[in-house]
Amino acid sequence: MKSFRRELTFNIRERRGYVNITPQVEAALQESGIKEGLCLVNAMHITASVYINDDEQGLLSDIDKWLENLAPHAPTSQYKHNGFEDNADAHLKRQVMGREVVVAVTDGKLDFGPWEQIFYGEFDGKRSKRVLIKIIGE
Repeated sequence: MKSFRRELTFNIRERRGYVNITPQVEAALQESGIKEGLCLVNAMHITASVYINDDEQGLLSDIDKWLENLAPHAPTSQYKHNGFEDNADAHLKRQVMGREVVVAVTDGKLDFGPWEQIFYGEFDGKRSKRVLIKIIGE
């Protein structure tokens, strides 16, 4: 069995943002040479997420609005976590959206369902953060 590792780095200029990273994951898969196996994509920060959904601007806007309603940033005084930082809401948003995804690799391609794409979700931006791609198989 082979394994392949790649890191992506993001620096989202806004507090929140969503990036379709499917092309970068597909490029890593091609470089790995793995034809059958599993591909893990993991946000390596506790205020960011990796998730799978449709790449449609209305849906991305709806997700952002929904998350902000679930865990609003302001007022920051509503959270016990906030002290030196003001990112308690980002931790909660990450908890809802998840840490990672695993996608089957079949015949050298990500084995997606219809419309599925991989996204990086940023909930406390304006600084550099990493995403891990780990592919295992043959």
